[in-house]
Amino acid sequence: MHRDVRAHLVLDVTSPATLAFALAARDATDESLTLELDGKPLVPRELVGSHGSRLHVVDAPGGSLRLEYRASVDGHVLQDEDDEADRLLHLRPSRYCESDSLAPTARAEFAGLSGAGLLAAVSSWVGTRLTYVPGSSLPTDGALRTLLARQGVCRDYAHLVIALLRALDVPARLVAVYAPGLDPMDFHAVVEAWVDGAWHVVDATTLAPRGTLLRISTGRDAADTAFLSAYGGVVSLVELEVGAVADVLPDDDVTRLVRLG
Repeated sequence: MHRDVRAHLVLDVTSPATLAFALAARDATDESLTLELDGKPLVPRELVGSHGSRLHVVDAPGGSLRLEYRASVDGHVLQDEDDEADRLLHLRPSRYCESDSLAPTARAEFAGLSGAGLLAAVSSWVGTRLTYVPGSSLPTDGALRTLLARQGVCRDYAHLVIALLRALDVPARLVAVYAPGLDPMDFHAVVEAWVDGAWHVVDATTLAPRGTLLRISTGRDAADTAFLSAYGGVVSLVELEVGAVADVLPDDDVTRLVRLG
């Protein structure tokens, strides 16, 4: 499978800030990244975090910042290595995934299920109880509030799936991805859950085939995977365009185990 992805951002930096971008595909084989401030090039520092997540960091004085990113990936990409410490980390409650509060609900709804059957059941349960409504949630909303509101966007679906799985002692984590086939196109958030000795993808939105997804960053929840973080200044997002295409868009079936990449 061949995939091409791109991202275009324009920011208004009204006071000096340190900006950290997490939008580079982890396993890109051919890519370009350009940053300009008021038409003059900026050279970012590249940092590599957990699971190979890549950050591009710049110190930007005031002005109009423009970012252009393009990448291509051919074939399958590397899978994460088995790491018991990482699995234990992703069993714990986190900022947006209150698995301790949702434990009674998870145990009542999914008693007796495990493996692929559990992932399919949680995906379908969340998918049928939430309505996808752009702009319906706040950046501070977690899984519990999402369940009460019964609506949200991809990150809200992912947080609820993660919280339910962790409440059932299944390691689960959030992955920011490029998603060929997604409509409307944007950065996308899905879940990886550890069952049957590997990490498998769960996407309760069912908005894109899981087999096309391309990893950007991985973490406990959205706090670890934001495409932009700004420190020490004031920054406004003026333009955002994301693109992702694949030469094949396979059928998807939530009952089937799928690995990312």
